[in-house]
Amino acid sequence: MWQTSLARELLMRYYGTDAPTTPIPVLTWLRRQLAKGLRGVEPPRLSVELGPKRLSFRLHQQIGDSEGGGDWLIIMQEVSDESVIEAMGLCFKLALKEAEVLYWVVKGKINRDIGDNVGSSPMTVKKHLEHVFAKLGVETRTAAAMAMRRIRQL
Repeated sequence: MWQTSLARELLMRYYGTDAPTTPIPVLTWLRRQLAKGLRGVEPPRLSVELGPKRLSFRLHQQIGDSEGGGDWLIIMQEVSDESVIEAMGLCFKLALKEAEVLYWVVKGKINRDIGDNVGSSPMTVKKHLEHVFAKLGVETRTAAAMAMRRIRQL
């Protein structure tokens, strides 16, 4: 199995394995997807969490002779809540707390829960949301969440 240096680092951090050893959960996921037969649809991704970070695996394509059991290209992507919040802030010119509040709105949280997550009162969250709505050009939390999902698709 060939791996980039970043892939080796991620596998070590999340699973404690060195190349060429493939972690058992990854092998199990891969075998399950191949047993189902891939018919032009992307199979479900495998995700593992490590604190505020997530590592996801997805099958990209089979390389080589598919009849002879060619090799599969597996894409790994690490995502952290902090990096998403930072990117949202930069993209929409939001203050850090505003970006955090928007992040939790997109996750479907209510003001009280958002306040607990960001260390603010529900009324402060409401005030941050007013600023976020103005900056995004929307009027409701549903519209803000829909705008964020649409942007993610682009």
